[in-house]
Amino acid sequence: MSKPKRKAIESSFAPAAIGPYSQAIMHDEWLFCSGQIGLDRQSGKLVEGGVEAQTRRALDNLRAVLAQAGMTFRDVVKTTIFLADMADFAVVNRVYAEHFVPPYPARSTVQVAALPRGALVEIEAIAIKRQEGDS
Repeated sequence: MSKPKRKAIESSFAPAAIGPYSQAIMHDEWLFCSGQIGLDRQSGKLVEGGVEAQTRRALDNLRAVLAQAGMTFRDVVKTTIFLADMADFAVVNRVYAEHFVPPYPARSTVQVAALPRGALVEIEAIAIKRQEGDS
């Protein structure tokens, strides 16, 4: 039996990690993405425009990490959304639905006491590389 392949995935099109972690880890065909917040990769600051703008940027950042691994949102099988305020659920849900298509990934959404840098939303994902012929 061969040893599982494990490597860090880093995209220059997403903000660099702001701590001792990788943007994602590829383990065989599985990709485990760290949470993305609405940081602008160039300024290192949260985008302006509230939770909608932060959700869009977090998903753009996640897309960049997935792309670096040769994946798309269609490869995502599970997401977790962390909200600073559950009252933002409907807005985040609407923006999220613009990025994913059926069959949607499994998902958890929780409210937390605080997020890094004062973010309003953070999104993490687990993806698996589709085999040829998978839908």
